[in-house]
Amino acid sequence: MSLTLDCRPTAALLPTLGSQVPLVTGGSVDYANLDVAASAPALAPVAAAVAEALPGYASVHRGAGYLSQVCTARYESARDTVAAFVGAREDDVCVLTRNTTDSLSLLAGCLPADGAVLVLDVEHHADLLPWQQRSRDLCDVLVAAPTVAGTLDLLADALAARRYVLVAVTGASNVTGESLPLRRVADLAHAHGALLVVDGAQLVPHRRFSLADTGADWVALSGHKLYAPFGTGALVGRRDWLDTGRPYLPGGGAVGQVDLDATTWVPAPHRHEGGSPNVLGAVALAAACDALAALAPGELEEHERRLRARLVEGLTAVDGVRLLRIWSDSVDPTGVVSFTVEGADPGLVAAYLSAEHGIGVRDGRFCAHPLLARLGVPGGALRASVGVGTSSDDVDRLVAAITRFVADGPGTTYAVVDGRHQPVGDPRPAADAAARGAGCGPAR
Repeated sequence: MSLTLDCRPTAALLPTLGSQVPLVTGGSVDYANLDVAASAPALAPVAAAVAEALPGYASVHRGAGYLSQVCTARYESARDTVAAFVGAREDDVCVLTRNTTDSLSLLAGCLPADGAVLVLDVEHHADLLPWQQRSRDLCDVLVAAPTVAGTLDLLADALAARRYVLVAVTGASNVTGESLPLRRVADLAHAHGALLVVDGAQLVPHRRFSLADTGADWVALSGHKLYAPFGTGALVGRRDWLDTGRPYLPGGGAVGQVDLDATTWVPAPHRHEGGSPNVLGAVALAAACDALAALAPGELEEHERRLRARLVEGLTAVDGVRLLRIWSDSVDPTGVVSFTVEGADPGLVAAYLSAEHGIGVRDGRFCAHPLLARLGVPGGALRASVGVGTSSDDVDRLVAAITRFVADGPGTTYAVVDGRHQPVGDPRPAADAAARGAGCGPAR
């Protein structure tokens, strides 16, 4: 099964590029991209929008030239499109950023200086570290209960016990795809005088989301997870803290007047967008929002539900495979499934899937170290994730490859090079470059 979509004026919504990848055993296969949760490939309308805008690329804001005015209009129109996509209210503001991490770090700088934040231990580091960095005394991390109902009770108790200015929660876990009922969390926060920010990185690309409907005060999102990998994200929501908070990027465009001894800052959104804006990234993000919004209600959601169910059923049937869960009573998770293979290093399994089967998954701790430790896998796990371009064949290939690994082990020899497993004597093109780059990233 694959999703067949038509989103005019482009011919199709599916990702523009399908890659053939070489196998260590010889030959090549279609790449099965089951790592969409990390970065989603560009959709056709996104690539087309960037291609259309590129010839007229010019400076944004304050330019008298015609192309500068066109680019400024495109940039500001993109802001409006993104805000509408997440159901922004009339008085909300959309600040264009680099990604979710950028957005939440920006908001952290706008909090009242002595305001405490309540956050769950299930969060991605993007929704944990910005609050911790302010002050450990002003960030309480609540260990989630094994049920949604229990976690809501814990949130209510914590909110009653201490005055918080902000509650920060994930819209959908990047480890399991599970979520809390955001309307209920927002009501709890507001009843105790706190505001709510939602890390929407894993929710907004896969479910219809509305600030107005959920009652959330802000949502943060990343374009590279929304099928727009051109370097833009957004923080959308209330403007009061953003209008008066510390400018996130002091520089040109964020100011009304600069003197040698004082500076007057403009309100949000420009207050936090100093420097030359990423107009092509904004165009891409808006195009992705338009493309997904044009789908029939529930179409993408049903596509991903069927794939996730197929993946869960297939992996559950494999001996020694354990699926990770946060909440036993969570309903309608997104298409993210994390799992372990008994007795196997996740890095080795991921390398085997890539080198011998042309399948891309994520391995490691998924920037959620506290959660992985609490789930009993401090060394990491494997994560498969689906999206617009995923087919049932991709899912079936993964299940078959895991089944084969459990039965027979890897078909080639692997060695750990700079912290990552690599096939020994890898004959594939660019294998040397891949091996050299294996240790270049941060600890997973």
